[in-house]
Amino acid sequence: MNILLILTEDQGTQVGYLGTPGVKTPHMDSLAQTAVVFEQAFVVYPVCSASKAALYTGMYNHANGILNNTLNYHKQRAEITEVEKNVPLYKRNRIKAEVTTLTEILSKAGYWQGVMHKIHVTPAEKFPYDEFLPNPSQRAATEFIRRAQATQKPWFLLYNIPNSHRPYPNSDKKPIRVKPEEVTLPSYLPDTPEVRKDWAEYLAGIEEADVLTGGALAALKETNTERETLVIFLGDHGPSFQHGKMSLYDLGLRTPLMIRPPGNAKPIRTKALVSTVDLLPTILDYVGIPTPSGIHGKSLRLLIENKPGATGSEAVFAEISHLGPLPNTGMQERCVFDGRYRLIYREGPPKAWRQVPADNKDPKPWGNRTYNETVRVKEQFPLAFRVLQEMDPQSFGITLPRFELYDTKADPDELTNLAENSTHRAALQRLYSLIQAWVRQTKDPAVKVSPL
Repeated sequence: MNILLILTEDQGTQVGYLGTPGVKTPHMDSLAQTAVVFEQAFVVYPVCSASKAALYTGMYNHANGILNNTLNYHKQRAEITEVEKNVPLYKRNRIKAEVTTLTEILSKAGYWQGVMHKIHVTPAEKFPYDEFLPNPSQRAATEFIRRAQATQKPWFLLYNIPNSHRPYPNSDKKPIRVKPEEVTLPSYLPDTPEVRKDWAEYLAGIEEADVLTGGALAALKETNTERETLVIFLGDHGPSFQHGKMSLYDLGLRTPLMIRPPGNAKPIRTKALVSTVDLLPTILDYVGIPTPSGIHGKSLRLLIENKPGATGSEAVFAEISHLGPLPNTGMQERCVFDGRYRLIYREGPPKAWRQVPADNKDPKPWGNRTYNETVRVKEQFPLAFRVLQEMDPQSFGITLPRFELYDTKADPDELTNLAENSTHRAALQRLYSLIQAWVRQTKDPAVKVSPL
């Protein structure tokens, strides 16, 4: 069995098949017609390297070793220089030696493996790819598959698509199909022409990613490998807007996930709660390789095959460590979501310092139009400005609360914190007990989760 993992960068659930206004994604929509669509799929860490690390290991980041972004050496271990090996970030923010990665497992099982565009996880010896391919395209995928066929080995291809990551297509310099007046903005963004343009450009980036997704799927048909390939489509985390990337809200954590097993797949849509730590055990289940001990996720195969009684998780968890690798003295954030309520819990210094990715904030080179525009219109849109301040508290001198609790059924944009609301005290206590149990079970060394 072959494995094609299509991974789009910084793409939330803004896709045609989920009804997003203004965007057209015919290739993603087509895959949704032949795959299992997980409408409640969540990453466990909302930034690139850490999200990938959880996918590769089936483990939460406080256990696998990578927290926040690390370096991207897109090449074989033998090609990395001594200088590059001794960069502090490369030595410090990496998968732990005792943790086994999907790439290592598949290599031992005889797979021919390739990764496109970037790898962005370390150290190199934990990711023994056979091929490092510069850019995703149908031709590149087809040629990779043909080389793999020549080896007579099954293959794994990580088809990494960067187009939904900032900088998006600049509509001031070239036309885009998405019309700013036709998009629907989340209520935590100010509704101004500049922000509409920014959101439209984000959707235009997704449309470019859709074209490349079509190329990957066409390569399967071209090489006659479609029926013998497990196809997974995933966004690695949400987009670079406030409430998105590097936050534990829905826009940061919920991503598109579709899985199509080999053979005749029955299209299914499920609201079962699933997590990216579930993907490694799912892949290994399908290819018949035992799952390593200590994995935090569980196989989704029963859900994919629509077996009676198949369920997702009771709740899904996520985390952010704002000073990166543990141990550190920075703010820790932990999150649990049960399908309705989301609880965010914080420990750390009283005066919060949060890591704000440059593309969440900077006009150059990332093309972010929304951050400065939100500050400019803060009197007109005070709610949007409050959300921006919470993303970047150190720039505005504010302190974040210990708890945030949201009823996403009544408040899908997560704007009304119910943590101090006595009516929702039982939900707060129940979710906090889930976080306490999760911290103990996964041996999280960075939080104490003291009593309420």
